[in-house]
Amino acid sequence: MAAHFGRLRKGATTTAVAAVAVAALSASQAPGVTTDDLGRQSAGAAQPSGDAKTGGAGGGATGDSPYYTDLPPLKSPNPSPSASPTTGTTVSVGEAEAGIPATVLDAYKKAEAELRASKPGCNLPWQLLAAIGKVESGQARGGRVDASGTTYSPILGPKLDGNGFALIADTDNGAYDGDPAYDRAVGPMQFIPSTWEWAGRDGNGDGKKDPNNVYDAALAAGHYLCRFDRDLSVQSQMNAAILNYNNSTEYLNTVLSWLEYYRKGTHEVPDGTGTLPSHSSNSDPGASPSPSTPATPSTPSTPSTPSAPSTPSTPKPGSGGSTSPTPKPPAPSSPTPSPTPPTPTQTVDHLEDAHTGKLTATAGSAFGAKVAVRAESKASKGVAKVRVRFTIIGDTDATFTGGESVATVVTGSAGTATAPALVAGEKTGDFTVRATVVGRVLGGLDYTATVTPRQADTLTRTGDTALTCVPGGEFTDQVELKATYKGAVAGKVAATATLIKSADDPTENDKGPYFKDADGKTIRTLTDLTTDADGVLKLPKLYADDATGTFLLRVNTTGGAVLTVELKVAAAAS
Repeated sequence: MAAHFGRLRKGATTTAVAAVAVAALSASQAPGVTTDDLGRQSAGAAQPSGDAKTGGAGGGATGDSPYYTDLPPLKSPNPSPSASPTTGTTVSVGEAEAGIPATVLDAYKKAEAELRASKPGCNLPWQLLAAIGKVESGQARGGRVDASGTTYSPILGPKLDGNGFALIADTDNGAYDGDPAYDRAVGPMQFIPSTWEWAGRDGNGDGKKDPNNVYDAALAAGHYLCRFDRDLSVQSQMNAAILNYNNSTEYLNTVLSWLEYYRKGTHEVPDGTGTLPSHSSNSDPGASPSPSTPATPSTPSTPSTPSAPSTPSTPKPGSGGSTSPTPKPPAPSSPTPSPTPPTPTQTVDHLEDAHTGKLTATAGSAFGAKVAVRAESKASKGVAKVRVRFTIIGDTDATFTGGESVATVVTGSAGTATAPALVAGEKTGDFTVRATVVGRVLGGLDYTATVTPRQADTLTRTGDTALTCVPGGEFTDQVELKATYKGAVAGKVAATATLIKSADDPTENDKGPYFKDADGKTIRTLTDLTTDADGVLKLPKLYADDATGTFLLRVNTTGGAVLTVELKVAAAAS
């Protein structure tokens, strides 16, 4: 491997100054890395990088292919908010190196979320995936990916033919890397084909496991790092995971430096605008992290003996005594490179509503309408293959189908993206659904959604036994009711129960039957009642004072259901 540090930083005018800066960076940004008496760096205990499944010499996800050695700036990113001069939208601005292309960043965070659910003990931080993605491919070449997260062109490492790299003969018949003779690392996270064959994942739900797709590759990298029941919150185990990915102490130090940098703050930048690294571990400045093996320079030929200058010809009469030089044809100009065509995302000018209906639902039920938007160009034409992110904002427990609060949808041929169905939780009130274009700093669209309380329109008693009691006694039977709404069971509906003075006077009675609170005190109004999942509401036991006669109990529910129940208190028959 070449030297870990490939360039001088701004302000380091001498090699000595640069060395001091690099040493400081390694000390502050590479936790778990130590230095021995000779100044060599070593890492925490690592598990053997070889794996029976990898099939690669030396093991590792990448076959120990070359990688970028650029280090993060010494200055902490800590992005600060500012307003976009074109849209007025608040964006994060900070060190250029701290900017991660939107789709790539989304892939890292989704991979972290999936691992948090499937392997919670691993404690995988998305910043570790970002650090590896930076070192392996410069964040998919600065975010040159399409709407589904697939790179516009494959990212391939050098032939692993043993010429300066590991020797790994072809294992996939060129299916992933296009090389039928030797394996090559593939994609944003640089998996060799033999490793991808078993480690590959479908991270974007399209039914394929594509190493050139950043969602698939990031999820695969997360699972690869979390093998062996590792807990990445333990530094020695994180070091082992990174070394297992690429067995090089210099690689470990570089990844840990970027991890620490990203943990201090990052911000989203449009796809295709990420900062590209320029130094590779194969000592080829400006090359890709896994360049092809350079050709062996040919031996220079012996220069021929220059011929003697020719005698100038005699000038022709009328030439003024001088020989006119033969005009030379103009040198051909270099062809002007054709500009890279804009991606669909870059052509989007704004979002328009696409006939979204009224967003209202009862607590616990699905919304009848879905949020739909259309990505349009300046000419108001729909733009296909654009990622639109829908985000639920506010104090609510509503989610999209599947339980997520964020959903990303790719626009269709007409430029329209429809969010998954919204499902209301138990919290009532308003919240916001925001639609934005992934990879662009554009004004989004906000939609107000409303969750209304569960309702009942009918209340009935579950029994018909007369409710009677003697003065000073207690009612034998408890009042039990059932609530329905439009004929269906009305579960979890709020209700109140009050012992009223009369049918025409619904104020609380001051005599007659009563309930008891937790302290045994008399109360005649019950609040915060709720029907169960079957719509049934069973009231506490009722007691009677010394007053006799017919008394009324009135129960009301959200939605307007009302039922009045008669209670009779009479002396026992002699």
